[in-house]
Order: sequence, then structure tokens, then C-alpha cells
Amino acid sequence: MTNISKFLLSGALLASIGMAQPCYAGLETPRIDHRQENQERRIEQGEASGALTNREANRLEHQQMRIERQEDAAKADGVVTAGERARLTHQQNKASRNIARKKHNLRRE
Repeated sequence: MTNISKFLLSGALLASIGMAQPCYAGLETPRIDHRQENQERRIEQGEASGALTNREANRLEHQQMRIERQEDAAKADGVVTAGERARLTHQQNKASRNIARKKHNLRRE
């Protein structure tokens, strides 16, 4: 094989890999996943510091589990649409506010 044909073959291979990538991009939710991890860490920290009671932490953790189930449902058809991402983000915004409120509520549920 000549150098030119090796170059063309490697270019074709890279192009086909690049074209296949968008197919999987619709399923990736790195921002949602990172935010989910951050919120779970905030709940754990609040529980460890005593800012959250066990009951508050359990409710917040259940809210996180509901968001995870919604994310799984959004991924089930092979693509996460912009609308599904918006709904997940909205749910995460609500959860974040709940975490902040519960951590700073001076024990008023």
C-alpha cells in the first residue's frame, strides 16, 4: 500500500467515525449527570453536618431518584430531545431550590 492510499484510508476511517458520533450524542447528558452528582453531594454534606434531618434528606434523595428515572425514560427511545432536556433541567432547578431551602430552614419543614 502506498503512502497516499494509507492516508486516504485513514482519512476515510476518521470521517466515518466522526459521522457516527452524532448518532450517540443525542443520548449523552453530561451536564444533567454532573448536576445530579453535585446535588447528591450537597444532600450528603447537609446530612453529615446536621443541616438536614434524616427525613429531609430522604425526601430530597427521593426527589433525585425521580429525576434519575425521568432521565432513564428520556433515554429509553435512544435520543434525549431538547424538550426532555428542558424538563430535566427544570426538575433539577426545583430540586436545587429544595436542597437550599431545607439546608437553611432552621428546622421549619
